[in-house]
Amino acid sequence: MTAAHSRIDWVDTAKGICIVFVVMMHCVLGVEEAAGQTGWMHAIVAFAAPFRMPDFFLISGLFLSLVIARDWKLYLDRKVVHFAYFYVLWMTIQFAVKAPVFAQEMGWGGALEFYLLSFVQPFGTLWFIYMLPIFFVVTKLAHDRGVPWQLMLGIAAALQIAPIHTGYLLIDEFASRFVYFYAGYIFAQRIFVLADWARARIPLSLGLLALWALVNGGLVFAGWSQLPFVSLALGAAGAGAIVLTSALLVTWGRLDFLRHFGAHSIVIYLAFFFPMAVSRIILFKLGGLDIGTISLIVTIIAVVSPMILYWMIQKTGFGWFLFKRPHWAYLEGTFGRKKAPQAAE
Repeated sequence: MTAAHSRIDWVDTAKGICIVFVVMMHCVLGVEEAAGQTGWMHAIVAFAAPFRMPDFFLISGLFLSLVIARDWKLYLDRKVVHFAYFYVLWMTIQFAVKAPVFAQEMGWGGALEFYLLSFVQPFGTLWFIYMLPIFFVVTKLAHDRGVPWQLMLGIAAALQIAPIHTGYLLIDEFASRFVYFYAGYIFAQRIFVLADWARARIPLSLGLLALWALVNGGLVFAGWSQLPFVSLALGAAGAGAIVLTSALLVTWGRLDFLRHFGAHSIVIYLAFFFPMAVSRIILFKLGGLDIGTISLIVTIIAVVSPMILYWMIQKTGFGWFLFKRPHWAYLEGTFGRKKAPQAAE
């Protein structure tokens, strides 16, 4: 939720859980690929696969109803230009770090071509913030043209169920993820009711979470989680489970660091790649640890390091452009409207 509104604790906690799982996936799979073998954390990554991104997109759509009626210029600035700035900036940073490797593989001409292609084919880990503006625009277009939400949700569900694998990330990820974003927008009020319900019925909520964990884990390790209909059901159920879990965690006052991570989830998402890569290299050179433990340490470093960077920027005032749009990156006439300039999250 933006700085213009009061932050909601369980929403930030849910985002925190998801960003940890997302970073964990990249860290664990990266370590395992480099080592040529899997570790004990592979099972955790596999368990989270059905709900990791669905819940992230569901949460991203929760507060859209508050702003979807804005005029198009302000809407595009906040929901398209905002993310485009951070995508181009951090895509360029990531590419600059990896450019020597790309040049060795495909030559400098090929590396430049790959960089330019990244403006239309999302680069590396940044595909999430590339997809969000597309989801925001499609949803507003449907809203402004009066398309029935039932029809939109039905089409989105059909796209998720259909075996769409074109090789073009924009098409494939849109088909696979839009239903969860749109559901977050349409069912936002009911999702908030679900969180309140969980807080009022803790024993029942715990029982439902235990049942969900058994079903989710069983289907994942049976190899059925990616089947049509099953994937959609697990994504929806897993998103609901994260809502319940987050509501219970804030009720108990436990694991508050997850709320803090969630409040700065895009800071972590943008900046985790470098500490992930560096820590992986160092730990492999040091040796003496099993693959699972290396994966865990790399995950912790990759999650915490962006928060340290963000804290340093707050203290020094230097480097805000990494997480806050400068004035020139706003559409004309939109800077300062409705809310003050805000950081990436």
